[in-house]
Amino acid sequence: MGTDRVFLFLQGPHGPFFRQLGDMLRRAGADVWRVGFNAGDAAFWGRAPGYIACQEPLTAWHDRFGKICDAHAVTDIVLYGDTRPIHAQAIAAAKARGLRIHVFEEGYLRPYWVTYERDGSNGHSQLMTLSVAQMQVGLAASGPDLPTPPAQWGDMRQHIFYGALYHWFVMFWNWRYPDFRSHRALPLRREALLYTKRLLLMPSQALRRAIATRRIKAGGFPYHVALLQLEHDASFQAHSPFDDMKSFVEMVVDGFAKGAPGHHHLIFKAHPLESGQSPLRQIIATAAKAQGIGARVHFLRGGKLAQILRDARSAVTVNSTAGQQALWRGIPLKAFGTAVYNKPEFVSDQPLPAFFADPQKPDLAAYRCYRDFLLQTSQVPGGYYSSSGRRQLMREVVDMMLRDAAPYDHIGAEPKPALRLVAEQLQRNG
Repeated sequence: MGTDRVFLFLQGPHGPFFRQLGDMLRRAGADVWRVGFNAGDAAFWGRAPGYIACQEPLTAWHDRFGKICDAHAVTDIVLYGDTRPIHAQAIAAAKARGLRIHVFEEGYLRPYWVTYERDGSNGHSQLMTLSVAQMQVGLAASGPDLPTPPAQWGDMRQHIFYGALYHWFVMFWNWRYPDFRSHRALPLRREALLYTKRLLLMPSQALRRAIATRRIKAGGFPYHVALLQLEHDASFQAHSPFDDMKSFVEMVVDGFAKGAPGHHHLIFKAHPLESGQSPLRQIIATAAKAQGIGARVHFLRGGKLAQILRDARSAVTVNSTAGQQALWRGIPLKAFGTAVYNKPEFVSDQPLPAFFADPQKPDLAAYRCYRDFLLQTSQVPGGYYSSSGRRQLMREVVDMMLRDAAPYDHIGAEPKPALRLVAEQLQRNG
């Protein structure tokens, strides 16, 4: 059955997800176009039809966007992340035109889900204005409180590989886009080299991380976890009170030194995609030494968060989605930035020294309601980077995009099909 919908894709996750999503929408009867701003965008769109090369500088983008929408009678725009200048301008213009705005992001309940919303994500998400009480009303009939599905989509190695490939295309094949400027402050050559270095060093870093984790577990001391983020990440740049991660580190170390019992330790956990751009280990060591607690502060590079959260007394973050892994385990959480999960029912409002001294536990019933609401609405099983994750994601998200109703508009009486799928997977895996 045909449709009168015309989708205009902007920048997406590294890899083939947007191209495959466009193919599926065409099979559903929609028209699909893609604006590319650099050689990486062009390479991942491949030979799919509808590619539009945008070679103008950012100052001309607003007018170019309007002309593209007029020429192709665009009804919908599709993008990944809503804060980069290209996307922020397009969203403002699309709202003025009354277009549907489809925003993809990493999962709020990652790693086994991605986020699909309308109009905005993270600090611009509709979740920011929804209370837990409103979510309880919306959940007229919730599915079961499901644990993490036993799947392996969202492979980190593929994420890093696609990131390196994207930046190498931009660095060596970008002659068609002379005015392209990245939304990140780091030079493209430096970013490409860091991604490549991260990919090559994964085996040795995994070994060092395993040794460091084993030492922490063997230490026998109570500990708290500080969840670090990427400085260039949109959530940190647009929705954080800090200018850089160094400011956050120094504040956390100071609060820990003033409030935590003398036998407690503090572990800074780096983001899995941390490339070494910022000398985090040195920053942390310097801050700890200045407070006279160098022996009680540790740095852990990357790896799976679950291994270190299991025995944590509390967690502190700016606004990382990893904070939800702490809440899911009932671990007290302190957050300083704007985040969709920063609700008074389950995120502490204590001053930092008081939090480290006696952290306030989350209201688990309220958090489970919040989590169920997300699972019923904006969290879609799958991932952008592995082939199995993309297949799983496509099974549901295309239908969500073709509906008039946005994810948070209403909750049906039945769980989403994806929740039933996860339940079946859990049963098969015992």
